[in-house]
Amino acid sequence: MAKSLIINRALLVFTINLLGLLVQPSSAQLRQNYYANICPNVESIVRNAVTAKLQQTTVTVPGTLRLFFHDCFVNGCDASVIVASTASNTAEKDNSINLSLAGDGFDTVIKAKAAVDAVEQCRNKVSCADILAMAARDVISLSGGPSYAVELGRLDGLSSTSASVDGKLPLPTFNLNQLTAIFAANGISQTDMIALSAAHTVGFSHCDKFSNRIYDFGGKAGSIDPSLNRTYATQLQIQCPRNVDPTIAVPLDPVSPRVFDNQYYLNLQQRMGLLSSDQVLAEDTRSRPTINNWAANSVAFNQAFVAAITNLGRVGVKTNPSEGNIRRDCTVLN
Repeated sequence: MAKSLIINRALLVFTINLLGLLVQPSSAQLRQNYYANICPNVESIVRNAVTAKLQQTTVTVPGTLRLFFHDCFVNGCDASVIVASTASNTAEKDNSINLSLAGDGFDTVIKAKAAVDAVEQCRNKVSCADILAMAARDVISLSGGPSYAVELGRLDGLSSTSASVDGKLPLPTFNLNQLTAIFAANGISQTDMIALSAAHTVGFSHCDKFSNRIYDFGGKAGSIDPSLNRTYATQLQIQCPRNVDPTIAVPLDPVSPRVFDNQYYLNLQQRMGLLSSDQVLAEDTRSRPTINNWAANSVAFNQAFVAAITNLGRVGVKTNPSEGNIRRDCTVLN
């Protein structure tokens, strides 16, 4: 009886361990230097393409970075956000929340893909998903942020639908609980969420995303969001008058909008977070200590951001041929 119990327990432990192996995230199959024997110069090829694009327009930086985030949070980092709609399918990029994605972000990946495929050894060997991950790293480092080794080995997704985007991306009105929950759904911690939010140290936002903070806040005529710096609010009202053209945009970081740095957190301390989902990080006592730490320590922030974007790059990746492939054209499913 005792021997039988021991055997059963051993089998149970073995089964649990086996199940643990089976449910390990596919990110374990990503690795640095994945293309060393396939396309050894791929990272320099992509970086050169990104550099050339950046010389054309600085929108390349926030456009590419935001594209990476929007891709990873919808069915994983699989370049499905780049796929174009067809007569029979409305793709992710045409969901209303993605319509503001800058065309220069898409163009960065498409041009980098063309540069990679121009090398015969590399043609159709490097996924669009990996090119986007490398390009995201490159725009960060080229704009003053940290450089880091990118884990590679992703396959491109086999589908892209507008419906799959609904409810998957954070909104500019989210509070800390909502932000924490939507990131946690992707295996991203609250600390990583706060680090990734600093991507708003570059880029811009359209006036309609924050107009509720500078006009008639809370339904009270003439009221301004009390968590918004009054001088900053006045500046925003000048930039975004009532009934302004919805295509008008202002920098997310009014101090150093083209530099990837920790200024984002310094802005939050001054109540100069443009979106309420930014400013809430400094207003909520649970996240405020992290804001203060990274505002005072750029080295600590850079380290935290590298860890966070590495974790982001692992979300829902496809590494099994049954789940994905390498697209010949990033905008068209094979």
